[in-house]
Amino acid sequence: MRAEHNWQAVPATSAGLMYRMYRHVLPAVDNQLKRWQAEAEKIPDQELRLQALASIASKRFHCQGGAVYAAAEPGMYGVLIPLIVALQTISDYLDNLCDRSVSMDPADFRQLHQAMLDAVTPGAAPGAYYALRPCEGDAGYLTALVATCQQCMAQLPSHAVVQPHLVRLVSLYVDLQVYKHIAPELREERLLTWWEEHRHGFAHLRWYEFAAATGSTLGMFALFLAAAQPRLLASEAEAMSNGYFPHVSGLHILLDYLIDQEEDRREGDLNFCAYYEDGDTLTARLESIASLALADVASLPGARFHRMVIEGLQALYLSDAKASEQEDVRHISRSIMRRSPLMRLFFWINSHYIRSKSATNLDG
Repeated sequence: MRAEHNWQAVPATSAGLMYRMYRHVLPAVDNQLKRWQAEAEKIPDQELRLQALASIASKRFHCQGGAVYAAAEPGMYGVLIPLIVALQTISDYLDNLCDRSVSMDPADFRQLHQAMLDAVTPGAAPGAYYALRPCEGDAGYLTALVATCQQCMAQLPSHAVVQPHLVRLVSLYVDLQVYKHIAPELREERLLTWWEEHRHGFAHLRWYEFAAATGSTLGMFALFLAAAQPRLLASEAEAMSNGYFPHVSGLHILLDYLIDQEEDRREGDLNFCAYYEDGDTLTARLESIASLALADVASLPGARFHRMVIEGLQALYLSDAKASEQEDVRHISRSIMRRSPLMRLFFWINSHYIRSKSATNLDG
């Protein structure tokens, strides 16, 4: 027997979802980011402060996009939005620290990312996250982010039910962050060894597609939404986790890498899209993974919402300025956009929103 849930709160139409996002969710996300920016400005260590502020300034759209899961549960805005923003801010901050670090010590990267595991474990004691790197400290910035996640998670009625699945997804995420940031000559070998440990369950994927899937936070956010439902069954938590990993998650990060190709070439950073033979193969694989993602969420409660998330996810990335500035990405974008009128609608809305925000910032 299915448990009684409040999935009727999920918006039934794209117009309803967009109204909630632009009227309620995005302003609340901006307020949360302002809070964390103010805290980041107090960090005494120059490098930690620089990367904390840079992650908020340049990756805020990660929080904006992730907060779509809060739009599915208006009664929990005050819990889900701070939770999603805090966890995504940890992710973006630590990614910046590892990307721009002079260290390539895997133990350091794993120690830093213990914060992600602690964040999804209510009651876990804060760790010495910077223990393996010389720094002046962050005046409690990372610990405060972790504590916010824990406090919000504890308010979700079914948080204990989703806990094992959160830990699994976060553990895979941490593994990726460690392996992709070590010395460049060691990265691919270690990622391939890691893939061999997991490929039995994902043989239809290429090794770098699996790796990309582990780098997404969307499955975590979907589990937060599930945990907002009272009396969630263990089988329903498992279905939500499997509905997002690996295909929705993989699509998310491959799109992220797609628009970052030029930047990553310039910075010498690992980019999984570079492993495809050519642009046509990349396009075909993105379309195939998107189709699998849509099939995976079709049987989930609130299936139409999850479908809108997938369509909106593609529009969000493909409407980014970085996509329009790269000719090969523009070509891929046009090909993908032809697949869905809903995606084209989200693309237009998001492009309009980006332009209006840019104009507001310029006027200010």
